[in-house]
Amino acid sequence: MRLIIVTGMSGAGKTQAIRFFEDIGFFCIDNLPPVLIPRLMEMYKSIGGDNANVVLVIDARVGSMIAELLEQIKLIRSEGHRCDLLFLDANNATLVKRYKETRRNHPLNLDGGLVESICLEREMLKELYNAADVVIDTSVLKLRDLYEKLKDIYTSDTTASNIYVHVMAFGFKYGAPLDADLVFDVRCFPNPFYIEELKHKTGNNKEVQDYVMQFPESVQFMEKLEDMIEFLLPLYIKEGKTTLTIAIGCTGGKHRSVTMTNLLAAKLNEMGYNSNCIYRDIEKE
Repeated sequence: MRLIIVTGMSGAGKTQAIRFFEDIGFFCIDNLPPVLIPRLMEMYKSIGGDNANVVLVIDARVGSMIAELLEQIKLIRSEGHRCDLLFLDANNATLVKRYKETRRNHPLNLDGGLVESICLEREMLKELYNAADVVIDTSVLKLRDLYEKLKDIYTSDTTASNIYVHVMAFGFKYGAPLDADLVFDVRCFPNPFYIEELKHKTGNNKEVQDYVMQFPESVQFMEKLEDMIEFLLPLYIKEGKTTLTIAIGCTGGKHRSVTMTNLLAAKLNEMGYNSNCIYRDIEKE
C-alpha cells in the first residue's frame, strides 16, 4: 500500500494537491484525525487493498491531535508500508493575501486575527515541516506550476498508466458527443446497414467487422489513426491530462464506428494504455 500524507499551512494549496492526486487515481480523504489511520489501514488490509494508493490530508483543522501524526507515520513505516509526508508551505504575506481574496476564516481563527493564527499554525506544524520527505513552497506558484511540481515528483511524465482513454462509438444522427476530446468521422466508408444480412447486427459481430475492414481504405485509416493516437497520448500526458475521450462516429453508431472503436481500444491496450469501449448509440433504433 502506498500512502501519501499531505499537510502544511492553511492556504498553501492542499485542496489543489488533493485534486491532483484524485486525477492520477489515488483514493483521497481530507481532514482525517491521525488516530483513525490504523483503522483505515486495517480496513484496506481486510478487503485486499494492499496495492492501494491513498492520500490523506491532515492539518491544523484536527487541532491538538496533529501532534500524533508523526508517531502514526513511524508506525505505518514500521509495518512495511510506504508512507510519504508532503508539506505545502507559503510565506505569511502570501497566506494573508490568499485569505483576504477568498474571505474565508483561518481554521484556528484566533481572537488576535489572521496573522496570529498563521503564526500559531506554523508553530504547530514545525516538527512536521522538519520531518517532511517533500516540501513545496507555493508562495510564487500558479496552480499549473504546482501541478507540474507534483507531477514531477509523483508520476513519470509519459507513462501509459497516467492516462485513461475512453474510446466511444456514436451515431452522427444522434449528435456528436459533448465530452469528446477527439472526434473522427468514418461515414466515408461503405455502410453495412445496406447489406440485408448485416443490417440488424453491430460492429461487435465478426461478420460486420469483416465487411468493414475488407476495404484497403479502412485498413489504411486504422493504421493512420493508431499512429496518430500513439503520437498524441504522451503529449497529452505531459500536459497533465489524465483522461481522454476519443469518439468515432458513423451514421447510426452501430456498424462502422463500433468496429473501429473496438480495434482502436484493443491497440491501446496492446500499447499498455488503460482504455475501454463505449457504444453510445448501439441500442437506439
